[in-house]
Amino acid sequence: MRAVTANYACTTGIRATGRSRSRAIGLFLTLLALTALFATATPAVAADTPTPAAYLADRLRENPVHVSDQLPREVPRSSAPDFARIAKKTGVPTYVLVLPLQTGADARQLLGAVHDRLGRDGLYVLFEGPGITEARAFGVDAPADAAVTVTQYELPYDAGALLSFERFTDVIAQGGEKATARAEAARETYQDDEPAEMYIGPSDRRNQSFITGILLTGVPLSILLLAAYARRGRPRKPGLRRFVWGGAVLSAAAVALTATVVFDQTRSSAAEPPTPADLSARVERVAAGLKQDPVYADPESPRVLDARQLDRLHERIRDFRRSDGGGPVYVSLAPQTPESESAGDSGLFAAAVHAKVGRDGVYVVADPADGTIDVYNHGLRLDGNRLSFDVPDSVTLGDSKADAADDHLLGERLDALMTFLDDTPRTDRPWSEPAPPAAPSATRETALPALFSTDFWPGLFVGAFAALLLSSLVAGATGIVRALRRRRSPVPEPSGSLPLTAPTEPSVSYLRRTAYAELTPLADGFSDPDDRDRAWDHLDAALLLVDGDPGRVRQPGTDAATLVAVIVLARAGRAALAGDPADLCCGVNPLHGPAARRHHVRVSAETNSRRLLPVCPLCGDTAVAAPGDIPGRLLKLPDPSLGNTRLPYYDVTDGPLTAVPQGIARLIDKVRETAGVH
Repeated sequence: MRAVTANYACTTGIRATGRSRSRAIGLFLTLLALTALFATATPAVAADTPTPAAYLADRLRENPVHVSDQLPREVPRSSAPDFARIAKKTGVPTYVLVLPLQTGADARQLLGAVHDRLGRDGLYVLFEGPGITEARAFGVDAPADAAVTVTQYELPYDAGALLSFERFTDVIAQGGEKATARAEAARETYQDDEPAEMYIGPSDRRNQSFITGILLTGVPLSILLLAAYARRGRPRKPGLRRFVWGGAVLSAAAVALTATVVFDQTRSSAAEPPTPADLSARVERVAAGLKQDPVYADPESPRVLDARQLDRLHERIRDFRRSDGGGPVYVSLAPQTPESESAGDSGLFAAAVHAKVGRDGVYVVADPADGTIDVYNHGLRLDGNRLSFDVPDSVTLGDSKADAADDHLLGERLDALMTFLDDTPRTDRPWSEPAPPAAPSATRETALPALFSTDFWPGLFVGAFAALLLSSLVAGATGIVRALRRRRSPVPEPSGSLPLTAPTEPSVSYLRRTAYAELTPLADGFSDPDDRDRAWDHLDAALLLVDGDPGRVRQPGTDAATLVAVIVLARAGRAALAGDPADLCCGVNPLHGPAARRHHVRVSAETNSRRLLPVCPLCGDTAVAAPGDIPGRLLKLPDPSLGNTRLPYYDVTDGPLTAVPQGIARLIDKVRETAGVH
């Protein structure tokens, strides 16, 4: 009986053990299935994409100098060996990062994170563009802060990356005590006055050529004319005429030789000419990434899409590809700056990426720095006009809420773009964007024109004319008379001179005079019915701002922002009357007059904030040659809530003037909306 009981117990135990094992195996398989399910649900890109710090640490692990491929026009990657050579002067392990402007990122924190991930002590130096932004020493004795201070104070902003790094390493090599003393001396010396610029721009070279032309004809002709005047009525002396002509010829030769010695600049920037590999590196990197995944996030830029948003975007792209008439969508989250291979032209960048990827589709360029979104159709059966002109501004440019967000709400706006693509009408034939114009030559872009070219030829005629003037007193008296007449009966200033004469911080009295001088001729200029069709909207909007009375602009009570809006509308109306309509006004300073194109410009001297604004030719040149000068060219108006404090015009009011960057038509609509007129 005991044996039977024992056998039964043994058998029962075996069965129980078998059931336990079955449960354990089932539970294990269930966990594996759930793990696989969640792994599949999470997009691979979210797990595999490194943080900027991790990505940069990997680059420094490969090479202690990492030069971004996004700055070929300013700091090409081929200059990395020069950075490495200069870095040896520090005497300590030195790691160099040359990156685009890290909008919204803390440079000191970034270097700390890169050091933590790299795990190597040394001197870490961060360039944002051509200037040193931050440097930190980890485990080594190096006066990093003092060296950065010396570099920032002793050198002008256009010194260039290599010269800045050369100065930085020289200070590091001096040691802590001398470096600190030098930093204090530099701060005291250049506290108020910055060092003189090292390079000139194309406008400066044209001025040099113009002056050279004037002197080359003005000086010799003046000698001949003055000599002829002095000899008038006197007996002629043998050889005197030959002597005078010889002096004139020698003076011309002296002017030409002196000009070539004094005006010896050949380049407008410290940037070294990039190689073809420098100009193609970023496009190849992005194209390679898009071949693996339809969403490519630039690893050097802050992340703007989280895992959920990436998952959602991937899902929308897959659905669109399977839809009737749909196709591939490729999203590049990469900054578009003037220093890039495409010179900030997103259409050119998209075309280059499309050529490298070799697949037709919709190419979306989303800038994580300024939040702009551009969309280009290359080969899909989608209505190209709708994609070119009808994508809402809330998607392409964002709104005030998007501007204030660190990620510019790109996740939500890209989702809205996919909805727009879903609703875009299909066509019978594929649509392709027209080939964009080539980017400016990086070598020619920094090469100055020859001295004896451009405005040199007009200068020759001006010099000849100046030599024929009988007296500078006549010209001065004429100028005084004209100035007095202008003050008594003000007339509008020619639009071509406005960028040179318009103030950046105008007084209210100046704005009143100018508004009256611009608005009165417009109101008096409607001589026939055709004039009404051409410029009535401009006059109507301007009169709405002053309650229908042009004379009110001369009376107290009208704020500065309203006066500027009146000036802009009146000038645009007068241009329309003259048959030269323009819808864009300079967004840097609306008093500059009409603009021909839009450009990403730097709008703050303290931060790296940029805005896409219409620019007049002079501001456009400045934005390319000296982007740091743009904040000083912004129109600043008094903020009523801050006393005498002046702010950029688009920050002091929420009225119609804020619509200026969007065009004259939008300004007119804004005025009417504000006045409640439809």
